[in-house]
Amino acid sequence: MAIPGNKTQADGIDDADDIPLYIEIDKSDRMLRIKFDDEIYRQFPIATGRGGPGDKLLTGDNHTPVGIYRIVGFNDSSRFHLFMRLNYPNVKDAFYGLKNNVISRYEFERIIDSLRHGRLPPQNTALGGAIGIHGVGEENPNKLKIHSKMNWTEGCVAMTNAEISELRSYVSVGTEVVIRE
Repeated sequence: MAIPGNKTQADGIDDADDIPLYIEIDKSDRMLRIKFDDEIYRQFPIATGRGGPGDKLLTGDNHTPVGIYRIVGFNDSSRFHLFMRLNYPNVKDAFYGLKNNVISRYEFERIIDSLRHGRLPPQNTALGGAIGIHGVGEENPNKLKIHSKMNWTEGCVAMTNAEISELRSYVSVGTEVVIRE
């Protein structure tokens, strides 16, 4: 398989954008996969939220959300080495938040309006915010051991610093991220 972004006419594709690259995260097997044309191009072990299985419902529940998101920004000077922000909460999160009386109709409409206009949804509702994919920060043997054996985040997806740096070379703002249980 050719490297995404390096397609040529010899590969039978005029433009690499014809076949979108996306990220698939499987919480149950603790893997992040870069997929290209529905084929696994590269995969990495991950850690997710320490809240265990289930969807993110509230700020502080330590669950990693389940659904389809997009990368909306990068922070290269994060305490976690590199942080790729996701557009959490999405429409599904807002719908269930409203339905379950976690957020108000006004907050729901603000989230939907932000998503409709390609902006980061409000991060200060009871649904929580600041969800993304990041590194582990300052690495040491103990931290890397914990990372390899436990889900330790507050709801994000974590990779080693070298792996998040490699992932950054494949993605951009707008890259789709599918998170499955």
